[in-house]
Amino acid sequence: MEKTSFLCFSIIFFTVFFIFSSSFYSLSKPGFIGSSRCTEFSSISKTTQVHKPTTHDHKNSVPHHPLDPLTIQEINKVRAILSSYEPFASSVPAIQFHSLSLDEPDKNQVLAWKKGDPLPPRKAFVIALLNGKSHRVTVDIDSSQVTEHNIHTGSGYPTLSSDDLSTALQVTLSDAEFNQSVTNRGVALSDLACVTLSTGWYGSDEENGRVIKVQCYSSEGSPNFYMRPIEGLTVTVDIDRKKVVKISNTGRDIPVPKSTNTDYRYKAPSEKKKSLNPISIEQPKGPSFIVEDRHTVKWANWEFHIKADQRAGLVISRAMVEDSESGELRSVMYKGFSSELFVPYMDPDGNWYFKTYMDAGEYGLGVTALPLVPLNDCPRYSYYMDGIFVAADGKPFVQSNMICLFERYAGDINWRHSEIPLFGFQIREARPKVTLVARMAASVGNYDYIFDWEFQTDGLIRIKVGLSGMLMVKGTPYENMNQVPHHHQDEMTGTFVSENVIGVVHDHFITFHLDMDIDEDGSNNSFVKVNLVKEENLTGKSPRKSYLKTKRHVAKTEKDAQIKLKLYDPSEFHVINPSRRSRLGNPVGYKVVPGGTAASLLDHDDPPQQRSAFTNNQIWVTPYNRTEQWAGGLFVYQGRGDDTLAVWSERNRPIENTDIVLWYTLGFHHIPCQEDFPIMPTVSSSFDLKPVNFFESNPILGAAPTFEKDLPVCKLIDSW
Repeated sequence: MEKTSFLCFSIIFFTVFFIFSSSFYSLSKPGFIGSSRCTEFSSISKTTQVHKPTTHDHKNSVPHHPLDPLTIQEINKVRAILSSYEPFASSVPAIQFHSLSLDEPDKNQVLAWKKGDPLPPRKAFVIALLNGKSHRVTVDIDSSQVTEHNIHTGSGYPTLSSDDLSTALQVTLSDAEFNQSVTNRGVALSDLACVTLSTGWYGSDEENGRVIKVQCYSSEGSPNFYMRPIEGLTVTVDIDRKKVVKISNTGRDIPVPKSTNTDYRYKAPSEKKKSLNPISIEQPKGPSFIVEDRHTVKWANWEFHIKADQRAGLVISRAMVEDSESGELRSVMYKGFSSELFVPYMDPDGNWYFKTYMDAGEYGLGVTALPLVPLNDCPRYSYYMDGIFVAADGKPFVQSNMICLFERYAGDINWRHSEIPLFGFQIREARPKVTLVARMAASVGNYDYIFDWEFQTDGLIRIKVGLSGMLMVKGTPYENMNQVPHHHQDEMTGTFVSENVIGVVHDHFITFHLDMDIDEDGSNNSFVKVNLVKEENLTGKSPRKSYLKTKRHVAKTEKDAQIKLKLYDPSEFHVINPSRRSRLGNPVGYKVVPGGTAASLLDHDDPPQQRSAFTNNQIWVTPYNRTEQWAGGLFVYQGRGDDTLAVWSERNRPIENTDIVLWYTLGFHHIPCQEDFPIMPTVSSSFDLKPVNFFESNPILGAAPTFEKDLPVCKLIDSW
């Protein structure tokens, strides 16, 4: 499902695709895109304001902040350094680069740095595959030296590269048995659309090399080939040996579903069909945020660093909020990002059981984040940011417009109060809620994941994930539930969403790494469980029988902070700085506020759950360790789960009054329905990071109301 897919009409296409994908993204891309079409505040104007798109000159860019991603020049330099470094020097054509990114400076160096100071030494962290072994290499860019080199000896492999996917498809389409199987199903080879699926890990017999599964669809008559599976045909390919290991062909009696009603592209509506008029929130004076040096964002009372990452997608760092009373910029979070995305399907069939994907570690959320669509993915006056990543040969390429920044106003209220005139007060006070959103959308094959980091003026950060795209469906010989024998209905692993098409039940779990640094350098933080407990009223002073009372418990060790959410055992979960108190003596802090979520119901000894044991709890807290960033481990592909968040937390290290990291897992159970066909309406869930005793009082009390004179008067004008 959440797989990188390639439309594979011929082997020539794959070669062209790879060349195209490396060169398509030009090295100069727009920042702001869009314009306001109405301008005057109090009267209609004959002119329009057009905000010219800005461009990013990536070829000549230089870093300005210790956390800025590597530039194109730096990536090229690292590649040149490694080309003359043994043992790589004599093996350059055989090396596959799976990751080449900034090796971030030590945290204390970043915290001590001020704008205008020299940057800490720039280093690169490289994961490369050579002769079946994974190499971890650190390169000092300034000195042109390799400072660390280790060969991975544990389980698992690096994130799949574009070369891996292309190889798997070429090997599959070159296999005569496979081609004959496709032809026998009545599908023309020219109509094939194939996807490359990670295999998970299910025992030692799968440890003889890197393998990948290939399954195919018919694209005849529709761009939505995902709804037309060639069911039961699965090819297992050894990527390194470039060889077909196994072909499973068990679905010969299952027809390829028809293409009827599968096309999801826009068509002009008929006269009978009602459609909405276009809508846009205009900003005649432009946006209220600024982006300095490409990565530092300043908006209202917030300042933070933002960048693209090949694996995590979008990374927020050094998030600080201004104190409304003192004017001080106070630290909230050192670093936050989506660490892993686990998607298990609930079908034990031989062609389905392995579909238990870990999309960040197996495919990469950043590299699958295609350009956002202006005015549809992001509104007018959005600021667009690119990602600079590396291909399998180590050469940089630009993933254009993969992040957007914009201000959102949806008619929500920041705060309000009105008084009934009965008491002599004529009070009608309300303030509109305007927020700042950083957005990325990863198209990991058929599924699209929309990640929003929303900053509010009251100090709250809302992290939201939206799910859209296409279901991963299973072909069936039946067209209707009425045709399914009663004794087989209980064996169905999903819902009919169309004729011959079943949407298989599955889960989505997104685990976030949240390095909360509450005030100062954050090295003296603690995790507090604030439990709501029922107390019996035994005093007889009132007719009340019971009431609720809060009891605070400071977690001493990691196991003490492992949280499974319970509706009838309510709690709040605070990260506090006990060394900094409010004027009333409360420790300042932030709390994680769960929204709608789900928990994994798989057995803990089920192989996919062993690999994704980080979803066994919704909340974890670990001591800060710069090597512990990926909840599923550094090497996820075919990993056994021996280097995950759950494994680290078993050490039960002390977490009181120290630098700690909060981990939160957002979950979805997805039982497909007909409304998910042929493309799913977006479903979303979120959680909040909310200040608790962090400010002395309501930080937005001084927010100004909006008056009619503040707003533009718009009129319809001709197109450009």
